Amino acid sequence: MAVFIVSHNLQVISTQVPAISADELALALKNECEGFMSISSLSHPHWSLRMESELDANQMAESLLKAWQKMRLNLGHEFSHTVMALGGRKDENANPNSPLQIGNWGVDVVETLDADAFLRSINWDALKSGRPADAVFERLLKAS
Repeated sequence: MAVFIVSHNLQVISTQVPAISADELALALKNECEGFMSISSLSHPHWSLRMESELDANQMAESLLKAWQKMRLNLGHEFSHTVMALGGRKDENANPNSPLQIGNWGVDVVETLDADAFLRSINWDALKSGRPADAVFERLLKAS
């Protein structure tokens, strides 16, 4: 079983792509995510959702991105941007008050107009180069 602890990083500034609360995200994604056992909102300054699935992390990330796009469209929002799932497995001791615990995946869902520029701005290549290949993933879904 994989557990995602998800944050939402909305880089698109548009009334057509509004911010969504953690509770709204959980409710909307429950209707769209295939293969997820549970989705719940979190009350945390950084993390928004806890998601559990029998899928492996890569399959779960792909399903999450497809569901995110469906969610935006079903809510009547525009989807002319890219949504990314950037994930890293927590392999070291965690803060006991954090929802992200050892073995869980911290996943940043980023909505952006320029994925390459965003990845450069956070120095993503350097961040992932310091991790084992099986402890990090990057998935993108571009508007069609």
